[in-house]
Amino acid sequence: MKIVYSPIHLQHDPPYEFARDGMYPYSECPTRIESIRQNLQQSGYTDFISPNTYPPACLQTVHDADYLHFLQHIYPAWRAADRPTTGVFPETFALRDLNTRPDLLLKQPGYYCFDAQTPIVAGTYQAALAAAHSALSGADLLLAGAPAAYVLCRPPGHHAGRALYGGYSYLNNAALAAAHLLDHGRVAVLDIDYHHGNGTQDIFYPSDQVLFISLHADPNRAYPFFCGYPAEAGAGAGTGYTHNFPLEAGTNDTEYLEVLARALDLIDQFAPTHLVLSVGLDIYRNDPLGDLDLTQDAFTHIAARIAALALPTLLIQEGGYNIDKAGTLVANLLCPWPNTL
Repeated sequence: MKIVYSPIHLQHDPPYEFARDGMYPYSECPTRIESIRQNLQQSGYTDFISPNTYPPACLQTVHDADYLHFLQHIYPAWRAADRPTTGVFPETFALRDLNTRPDLLLKQPGYYCFDAQTPIVAGTYQAALAAAHSALSGADLLLAGAPAAYVLCRPPGHHAGRALYGGYSYLNNAALAAAHLLDHGRVAVLDIDYHHGNGTQDIFYPSDQVLFISLHADPNRAYPFFCGYPAEAGAGAGTGYTHNFPLEAGTNDTEYLEVLARALDLIDQFAPTHLVLSVGLDIYRNDPLGDLDLTQDAFTHIAARIAALALPTLLIQEGGYNIDKAGTLVANLLCPWPNTL
């Protein structure tokens, strides 16, 4: 299996995030991806490739032009104004009736960002762009005939909407890959991250060409709290093409696989030409940011059932914060598909 990877992700390395009652070390750190890379190489996965470069217009298939301008230019403007090097944080948030975007770039973070734990630092845009290009490159591997490919990228993307960032996400890698594949037929996006993929849902909510399914912790107790409920089923032509499966705390292997079976039946009925899988390792029982009870073996069973769909499948890395186990969990997910040794 080809693995798309770029070391540019190392440039995105915020020292802190706001969480709970203060500043904490940034959970979505470069070590996450490097530990996975090293573990896969030791396990015999050697076919790592660098991403191709794509024109800026490719990003506009899922993101607004003004938002992309903000992401590219906010940090230089921030530093030119002598703001802290710890990163761009919103001063206030655009909520409900407070939703007009100010003209001044330095006042726009709270318009586009929905949390206080997703700073923008010097290398953020470059890393997010490399992750997006990695996802597009992975999609091109499928179009070239690969049965599956894995995109080992960060920052993650599934919380990024058309003009929205948060949850450590800036550009929506899975959505970009799905949009890239749409010229060749309908696409299903299956999100198995612990947290709801609110950004991917936002992007494809009105579409009947992309089936979006998310298995995630119940947002009544888990981030992002305001999205991911069963009643959210799409809008307009997209009505019936969004499916959310909130999970209770302590959900075990058997219970999870039962819900997954329902999701895979929906994908089978939709009959897509390609499948994009948002890979969240934070469903593992010992993930510091999760509360499900899935064992290491569950990832093997999840992958086997997904592979049984016999669809060209692009696996894109999202969350997962148990650094010691991350590489093993990914290896378990990749095992049903052929590996190039």
